[in-house]
Amino acid sequence: MKVEDILRKKGTRIVTVRMNETVAIAAQLLRASNISALVVKDVVRTEGNTAVGMFTERDVVRAVAAHGTAGLNLKVSSLISVQQLISCTSTDTLEHVRHLMNSHHIRHMPVIDNHTLIGVISIRDISAAFEADNANTRERMIA
Repeated sequence: MKVEDILRKKGTRIVTVRMNETVAIAAQLLRASNISALVVKDVVRTEGNTAVGMFTERDVVRAVAAHGTAGLNLKVSSLISVQQLISCTSTDTLEHVRHLMNSHHIRHMPVIDNHTLIGVISIRDISAAFEADNANTRERMIA
């Protein structure tokens, strides 16, 4: 099974936040969208609007735990690592993406095809796909 199979079912709605927004704004976006991760974007002169990282509920907790309520005024950019964005493509297998997530200790990954952000996949999406595939296999074995 491939990433594109999951994106086809879940849709490609992507909620983003800019690097210079505050943690408070990012937390409000997470809550309003009922999601647990945002793609962080920045304007790059040579490439335009580009994905540079992920901001998650864990980042909100880290900011508040380290700085109290003042952490809500921190910039998103201060909490993400922009050195290396871990991403996948729509044609990657779920096994490969799960391996990347496990080895980098992440739960959400942007899906980028030809330098274009087309979706986000989570470890929950992958687990659900594997469970559905296992259920279908069991049904075929019983029949």
